[in-house]
Amino acid sequence: MLMDRSDMTDPEAECFPDGTPIDGWFGDWEKPGLSRLGKQYVLTDYGIFDDGKVYTNEIQKVIDLAAAQGGGAVVVPAGTYFTGSVYFKQGVNLYVSQGGTLKGSSHIWDYDLAETRIEGETCLYFTALINGDGLDGFTICGPGTIDGNGLGSWKDFWLRTQWNKGCTNKDGQRPRLVYLSNCSNVTICDVTLQNSHYWTTHLYRCHHVKYLDCRIFSPASPVKAPSTDAIDLDVCADILVKGCYMEVNDDSVVLKGGKGPWADTLPENGPNERIIIEDCMYGFCHGCLTCGSESIHNRNILMRRIRVRGAARLLWLKMRPDTPQRYEYITVEQVEGQVGEFINITPWTQFYDLKDRKDRPLSYGDHITVRDCACGCDIFFHVAPDESQYILSDFTLERLDIQAKDRGAAFDGVRNLTAREVNVCLR
Repeated sequence: MLMDRSDMTDPEAECFPDGTPIDGWFGDWEKPGLSRLGKQYVLTDYGIFDDGKVYTNEIQKVIDLAAAQGGGAVVVPAGTYFTGSVYFKQGVNLYVSQGGTLKGSSHIWDYDLAETRIEGETCLYFTALINGDGLDGFTICGPGTIDGNGLGSWKDFWLRTQWNKGCTNKDGQRPRLVYLSNCSNVTICDVTLQNSHYWTTHLYRCHHVKYLDCRIFSPASPVKAPSTDAIDLDVCADILVKGCYMEVNDDSVVLKGGKGPWADTLPENGPNERIIIEDCMYGFCHGCLTCGSESIHNRNILMRRIRVRGAARLLWLKMRPDTPQRYEYITVEQVEGQVGEFINITPWTQFYDLKDRKDRPLSYGDHITVRDCACGCDIFFHVAPDESQYILSDFTLERLDIQAKDRGAAFDGVRNLTAREVNVCLR
């Protein structure tokens, strides 16, 4: 699905939205093959079989052995192999072969409780299926599948919400599929990541991470897979998402970083910056690119050359009234397809809590550019200005060919909005 490099502009000659040059790292799309990952540790060589048994301890022993012997690749061969939480170590990679599936246990007791980062805070919660902390050069690759096996927990969650309308995602007690913290130079490529109990991949305080040609999926029917975001970026920098297919029952690429009235003063929180999403295709999702709801500062975000088939929203800025936020220098360009809402900027009040803060923090959205798009949508400009909560300024909309049922709000809710060649045809 990757585009030929000869068709592209030299990345070193390009710039992020604020004019900062894009580093050549973003233009290197070479993917590691199995032969480059070192010694191979094939699961079936260590008494781990395709027999429906959960092999968490045995798989962890293989990871530990590989680390002790200098690293290499844990190889999932053809077949289906069940596990709970496993923890990768420096120098040990994961390769999933054609026809191979690493499948998560359906039981929460197979996932450990530990201090972890979840929903904008650090707290005791369940670890993921695949975990890594402080790894440099970690790779997950191969043409196979990592399957969370989340159907049972989705049904449990919806049943709980019928009994308790205030049930939160964390109350559902569901593990993520992949959680990486404090990692660098990570590559996730070619693999299918699907059916997560909760968020599919979550990066916290990671930098220089590439997602190349991945398929990330969770269903919206017949049983909705609640809060199965494709990619959660949480205080991250220098991230490339390229050539991926994303279809999930929540947001696809969502930027997080902290929440709460004092979130911008806490050392565990921070910005997301220098993120490129390009040449991707979206099936159904709640948002293709979403800022929030646990987010304090996002800067230099570029989404381009994408195709959309039925996403609920293209660009979604969740303005949380109990959290100081700044979303700036975000560019969306060269988009084709069908979405519910082209742009959505509205208050997000779920679990609103000012705690002991007496005033409401003021937030900002500025230097937002959307250009060179041809899309059909239900609502074009779903923007609810409220300068008591957030100030929107310096927007550029240009060369847009939009077929819409509803134009949405007027542009006068944004300070200094420039519109050039914006054609909205109501249908």
